[in-house]
Amino acid sequence: MNDRFAFNPASARQAPPLSPASDSAGQAASSPLTSDSTRQVPPSSFGGATPGGPATTSGPAAPPPPTANARSLSKIKSEPRDWAFLFMLAFTANVFFRPQDGIPGLHLLHLAEMSAIAGMTALMMGRLSRNLPVTRITPELVGIFALGLLIVVLAPFSIWMGGAIGMFKDLYVKVMLIFLLMINVLTSARRIERLTWLMVIASGYIGFRAVLDYARGVNLVENGRVKGAVSGIFGNPNDLALNMVSVLPLALFIAMRPGPSGRRLFAAGSAVFMLGATIASHSRSGALGLVSMTIVLVYFAIRRRPGIVLGGALAMAVALPLVPSSYWERLESITDQSKDLTGSREARQTLLRESTQAFLENPLTGVGAGQFKNWNPKGRAEPWHESHDVFLQVAAELGIGGLVLFVFLIARAGLSVASTRTMLRRVRLASAPSRARRPSAKPVPHLERDECESLDAHSAAMAASLTGWLVCALFASVAYNWTFYYLLALAVAPRDLLIDRMPTPVTALQRMPQARVEAVQA
Repeated sequence: MNDRFAFNPASARQAPPLSPASDSAGQAASSPLTSDSTRQVPPSSFGGATPGGPATTSGPAAPPPPTANARSLSKIKSEPRDWAFLFMLAFTANVFFRPQDGIPGLHLLHLAEMSAIAGMTALMMGRLSRNLPVTRITPELVGIFALGLLIVVLAPFSIWMGGAIGMFKDLYVKVMLIFLLMINVLTSARRIERLTWLMVIASGYIGFRAVLDYARGVNLVENGRVKGAVSGIFGNPNDLALNMVSVLPLALFIAMRPGPSGRRLFAAGSAVFMLGATIASHSRSGALGLVSMTIVLVYFAIRRRPGIVLGGALAMAVALPLVPSSYWERLESITDQSKDLTGSREARQTLLRESTQAFLENPLTGVGAGQFKNWNPKGRAEPWHESHDVFLQVAAELGIGGLVLFVFLIARAGLSVASTRTMLRRVRLASAPSRARRPSAKPVPHLERDECESLDAHSAAMAASLTGWLVCALFASVAYNWTFYYLLALAVAPRDLLIDRMPTPVTALQRMPQARVEAVQA
């Protein structure tokens, strides 16, 4: 049950039915897109004047519109403090920054677990106090919980039951709870932007540390490849590159959007460090993901900010001589196996064959979540290694059922971005002065102009981020890692926000005769 369908039965019965005049006026054209300078209705209306024309009142004349500073202050004061959202940010900061890696003894406090528990407690108390269900239910949440249930159900059939249960208990159950938390608290464009900023700041910091380590010649593995300065999702060069490529579009779209110069420069600097970290990792999958992500990013950005895109392309062309020759030699091994001095290309091909073999031998149950590296049949050439392909990882470890669920989640991420952009397109078309909105046209959400611009840039960035992640994940075992689930939440949240702003469900109930409203409630 979605929040948008929940309403107070008592208030519905007490509200008088709309008159025919008001009902016909409700079908007149109105712009769903407003700005603070033209706004004539209270902030709770989500923008837009009264259907059929400017807002009118029967009481005293409305006071003059507030100044820009007063409006900003009122917005800040009107947004209540949401402890569930704040604890979700605290958990995210712990996942990305991992302060326990650098501060001795801090791991004993279990900051991530405490933040998750506190956030879930605040969420349940807040929703129950408003007579709402404990959580929103979305297809993505159902898919993630179904995947978690499958991990537990298949554990007795795995090659090591304790290891499969440990994977669920130590990692995936946290993924489930934090995703549940995110889809319930990311309820405004401002909150989506705050989480995005936190990920950009954290990834920019990790990228800066990686570039610094590479320049100093420390924290290097495999013939000069830099790994993350912290463990977790940045623990090896390929995972470092995957995360940099996934968050890089978010930073670039912040830098390209109009706004304060300081924040745009900070986002641009963070993007530069993420790009530098990707190169310093010497990750071939990171390079392929970077190219794919850039193609999608340019597709969306060049129509809005062609000057910035062309300037960025020129800057990259000028900076190419600064890229170390070892990076180009590493990339040559993608097509020329003789250039691979470490033998990782051949080992990866062997692991793909062994992953396929594990799936074919265990098509229904898999070998257990996180257990492919422990699967050691007679004659295995690369034991104690991951599969290095996210789809084969899930297929080998969770069977066909797990693969279907994981593909479903990836598809839902892409469809959510497409749905968001479709609804935003309808908002812009309905708000165009030259277009008369037909009464039979599809409903459009009511948004502030800055919200529409923010969500438009965010959805374009998410399309590029998901593309980059998917290409990198074709060469990595990251099915249970945090990155994809954060991207999924950031793809789903704008879609749900726009659906919640749709006027159709409320309007339909308001237009029902009084007896029909009471019948619906009964």
